[in-house]
Amino acid sequence: MTIEATLSESRVEALCALAEQTRELMDAVAMTGVGEQELAAVTAELRALTERLDAAGRTSAHPFEIRPDGTVRTLGNAVIGAGNPFAFPLVIEQVGAGSVRAEVAFRPLHEGPPGGVHGGISAMVLDHMLGQAAAVAGFAGVTATLTMSYRAPVPYGTPVVATAEHTRAEGRKSWSDGRISLPDGTVLVEATGLFVTPAAWLREGPHGRPGGGARPGLSTGQ
Repeated sequence: MTIEATLSESRVEALCALAEQTRELMDAVAMTGVGEQELAAVTAELRALTERLDAAGRTSAHPFEIRPDGTVRTLGNAVIGAGNPFAFPLVIEQVGAGSVRAEVAFRPLHEGPPGGVHGGISAMVLDHMLGQAAAVAGFAGVTATLTMSYRAPVPYGTPVVATAEHTRAEGRKSWSDGRISLPDGTVLVEATGLFVTPAAWLREGPHGRPGGGARPGLSTGQ
């Protein structure tokens, strides 16, 4: 896997600002109470803006880069990509050799049952957190299985905390446990994931670099 040319910082900032404004727009669409005429007018304006952006559309995903400090910037990632309007974007902090933590602010866009977050959204967050825990422990891999246990509804509009830790490894297999909790520690969702390091990563590294047979460990950032 190759890494595309690094984007200029000014373009990254502009792209991330556009993505953030789009997130605010999506929130506004989900919660708006304006009349039909205003809805039609805004739709027409958005159609024109969409055409302007499509005028120079890409045919490939967002490029990513490995920074000098070893962190990986993945602007298009659906969970942490600051350049992806669908992403939160989640900011993950490493809190131990194989442990990570992130504060999450779910929004109305993430609704499943009335007033609660969709179970698939919780799974997406924990899938990423579990994989990141394995990666910071030195066992980067791809998801093989993800087992979820939903204990209580996850609210949106109320801060929650996602945590995960790498628990064990066996050959190319690695396991992590994680959860989404209220700030007081009440567990709302739990998950266990099995991750497998592709053989090619061991030979070449996860981004096309020689791996020398070593486990690739990655820490992701914006």
